[in-house]
Amino acid sequence: MRIGIVDIDTSHPENWIPILRDMGHDVVGVFDGGGVHPDSYVREFAAKFDLKRYDDPVSLARDVNCGILHGCDWDKHVSMAKIFMQADKAVLVDKPMAGCWRDLQILAGWIHQGARITGGSLLYYCGEVRQFLSSDPREAGTLHTVLAGCAVDDFNYGVHAYALACGALGGGLTSVQFLGQNVQKQIRLEWFDGKAAILVIGQAGAWLPFHATLIAEKTVKSFVVDNTKIYHSFLKAVMPYLAGKSSSPPTDFNVLMEVEQAALAAKCSQEQQGRRVDIAELPSLNVRHDGVEFARSYRESKYPSP
Repeated sequence: MRIGIVDIDTSHPENWIPILRDMGHDVVGVFDGGGVHPDSYVREFAAKFDLKRYDDPVSLARDVNCGILHGCDWDKHVSMAKIFMQADKAVLVDKPMAGCWRDLQILAGWIHQGARITGGSLLYYCGEVRQFLSSDPREAGTLHTVLAGCAVDDFNYGVHAYALACGALGGGLTSVQFLGQNVQKQIRLEWFDGKAAILVIGQAGAWLPFHATLIAEKTVKSFVVDNTKIYHSFLKAVMPYLAGKSSSPPTDFNVLMEVEQAALAAKCSQEQQGRRVDIAELPSLNVRHDGVEFARSYRESKYPSP
């Protein structure tokens, strides 16, 4: 495919482009809305990766087969995805895909109408989890509980812990409960069939790696995720679908978006003193993770005001 990059806010674009090119794709252009980096950074980035720089996303969408949205203001993802969707182009939405129920439903509706859209956290396709799930079930038994975590923040980075759990336990998440906080926050996720996950997320005393413990009927597996492999594992999972080589997405979007839904329910539960929040309640709850505010703080962390 000919691929266009939208917004180079995070470290993901520079890490993904070489992998995409090694996979045989042609990453040809970039549009950046200036939400995080100054113009000089974007100019140097385009030169470094031999990309044509576009002044608007509409022109970029005309020239490519797929747009990859990397903006850290997730509240803009739907409007950017719409540009590519209306041009009949595929869209890969980097994590978090959206910060509210309404935006998730808009993306799901477009997919139902035939749009080719997927994305989310790299950790949904974590190699260590996939290897465990592919093991002989007669030896491991049924996976029933996941303990997972990471640090930094509740959503932009915390979404990876939700993805670790949801990628391991599959679809069918029913409720989320904020359990409390010592150093980090503890969140309980429960599935319709009794499976459960406990997440430890949020700010810590230092950066912590992605980590998980998978508990099955006959075995327990603990690991720290190998960060050198997660980009490749993710792109290997999603790109065949986006390129039209697979008619089905690697994960149904209604299942995939349970990751962001879980984070929304956790926020609501915390705000309501730890009440268990059912996923089915989300359409009626006014809960969102604020992408505009996160992007502002993210820019400030990189370019502090004098």
